Amino acid sequence: MSTRKIASKIASNRTRPLAAALLVALALPGFAMAQTAKEVELEARVAELEKMVQQLVSQQSQHQVQITEVRSAQVTAPATAASATAGGKPAIQASSILPGGNPGTRFSYGGFIKLDASVTRTNDGDIADGSVGRTFYLPKTIPVGNGHSKESGTDTDMGAQYSRFWFAADTDLDSGDKLRGYLEFDLFGGGSTAFTGNEIATNTYALTMRQAYVSWNGWLAGQTWSNFQDTAALPDAVDFVGPTEGTTFVRQAQVRYTRGPWSVSIENPETAITPFNGGMAQIAGDDGAVPDVIARYTAKGAWGHVGVAGLVRQLKYQNGPAGISSSATGYGVSVSGKVNLGSNDDLRYMVTAGSGIGRYLGLGLNNDAVLDATGDLENIDVVAGFAGWRHVFTPKLRGNLMVSVAQYDNPTDLTGLGITRSATSAHLNLIYSPLPKLDLGAELIWGKREIESGDSGELNRVQTHVKYSF
Repeated sequence: MSTRKIASKIASNRTRPLAAALLVALALPGFAMAQTAKEVELEARVAELEKMVQQLVSQQSQHQVQITEVRSAQVTAPATAASATAGGKPAIQASSILPGGNPGTRFSYGGFIKLDASVTRTNDGDIADGSVGRTFYLPKTIPVGNGHSKESGTDTDMGAQYSRFWFAADTDLDSGDKLRGYLEFDLFGGGSTAFTGNEIATNTYALTMRQAYVSWNGWLAGQTWSNFQDTAALPDAVDFVGPTEGTTFVRQAQVRYTRGPWSVSIENPETAITPFNGGMAQIAGDDGAVPDVIARYTAKGAWGHVGVAGLVRQLKYQNGPAGISSSATGYGVSVSGKVNLGSNDDLRYMVTAGSGIGRYLGLGLNNDAVLDATGDLENIDVVAGFAGWRHVFTPKLRGNLMVSVAQYDNPTDLTGLGITRSATSAHLNLIYSPLPKLDLGAELIWGKREIESGDSGELNRVQTHVKYSF
């Protein structure tokens, strides 16, 4: 090969530094040589070098592609993760952590740990040991004389049984439908045995189901808050409920359909009955054939919300051995809501009135109906309500003032004079949050229950809590 051809080969590879350097180093001796017998050998060596150079270039190109792919993955991975959490919403799990769950199901868990401590003084006898009235404000447990001890009682109680947790499984189906399963529990089930459930040693409490339902788009089936209750209107109380006597408060099994501001439900029927001349005694009647029917309308805006609910139900009592089968119709209406008064204040309220709806109010403060001497049912009428004002002093400190009342119209010729005629309470609290999700609260509670005889009993309580939500 001529020196010109060799130089041309070198020039054609100048973009390949490694190849050019090798060619120059090996070909330079040929520039000083004439065409000899060794030229053939030189050409063979050059051809072999060209083959080696092509292999090196190919390997270098493959290596560069691999580097580019790795760098691309490193750059795009954070962007993918960021997009998965766009809008502050967690990404759908790549695989379900529920073995039997739908693909793409999101699983969530939450609740709170809560310590309640209270000091209670009553003026007409002690609230019974072990009674729920010892751990939260339950007006029906306020002692009223009527032959009982007139001595005052003071009790201190502490417990963590109102701690709560919940599970939820949410699925967005390919059809666009929303499917959810929800379970909620607390530890308010009482002691599991006679030994472990008392306050002598372990203070063990049993698991209690609060809610368990499945929802699909606007449909809901299972146990949850009654459609007659407006949980969004409940005050910010330290006590378990707060203004109990004026509050609708029922969780029960139901089927509900919601569309826009409207919701309609059919719910589990149960009748709370006062025996003839039975005072505060109660018969739980599960004889109804017709479910309770409830409709609600809720309007919402930046100003807050207002809801109107109506209830129609069958009251039923049967006593086979006595040959008694009696029924009546109960009905009621409830108006409730929350009004925002600027950025630091709001007003919450509820007013409920009806006939034969006693079990929906005040955690069963009074019954739905009373039996006459022949076993027929007669409704008990009621008007009840509360108002609560909430003020935020600082981002960490807020306070609430609440008043509540319930008034019953008992047919005393049937019920006797030992039945509750009215209950009233007032609550004042401060809640301090030194850390996010941690509340330290203290509430002053005054309550009064009056029976039809005119006798009454009062309760004064300091209720405190430490509550950590997660």
